[in-house]
Amino acid sequence: MPELPEVESARSVLERAALGRLIVEVDDTDSYVCRPHQPGEIRSALLGRKLVAAHRRGKSLWCDTSEDGAVLGIHLGMSGKIVIADLDGGEIDGGDYWEGRRVPGDYRWSRFAVTFDDGGRMMLVDPRRLGRITLDPPVERLGPDAATISNVAFKKALASGSAPVKARLLDQQAVAGIGNLLADEILWRARIHPSRHVDDLTPREVGRIFRATQSSVADALKDGGVHTLSIIPFRHAGGLCPRDGAPMARGAVGGRTSWWCSKEQVL
Repeated sequence: MPELPEVESARSVLERAALGRLIVEVDDTDSYVCRPHQPGEIRSALLGRKLVAAHRRGKSLWCDTSEDGAVLGIHLGMSGKIVIADLDGGEIDGGDYWEGRRVPGDYRWSRFAVTFDDGGRMMLVDPRRLGRITLDPPVERLGPDAATISNVAFKKALASGSAPVKARLLDQQAVAGIGNLLADEILWRARIHPSRHVDDLTPREVGRIFRATQSSVADALKDGGVHTLSIIPFRHAGGLCPRDGAPMARGAVGGRTSWWCSKEQVL
């Protein structure tokens, strides 16, 4: 699943290559990706308008349209990418990895597309067909963005309840943008077991988790994605903690496969 850094990559692609271009055609015929909208509904909302701003909160991405038009919501799914292709064959892309890609111009898995008046296109290319295109997405339900959340808001998100701390970090209404891999990295940096209940955490431990969140998100944004973070290559059977050499432990926390250092992250 794309996490905050990968979605930010997609947002930046939209911002630098899709804004201000007149939309003359829309392919919204994939009724699964565009649910609950009927074919033609998104097309009618976008034709003759321009994308004027690209926003992200957590893992959610959306674009404002001109003349106070509908908001275009984009969810990348597990393997989706935003691709901007020009009439001359040039293209840029952003988002998660692109499985199954063969050569530039291979758009077999384009699930949604807008065509601009200069012949260029903006597409959601999604091999697994798990992305989503909606109008006026309910972004107000999301919690504060993990890249910009304040210390006060973070403490409030982890202030009470018996949920495992990893499950709380994955709750997009508590903190938006943290996925499974990023949560493992954060808790590894903070030296906190993912199954610790949030109401068991001390203020000092919450502070460590907050600083680990800041550094993990910043490093992933800087270096190209969550896959570049320290613990990710060692999340496998036989993996050793890169900090102390102890075996990595594995288990399910909050319904998600989790990895942690068996020596430093103890219950």
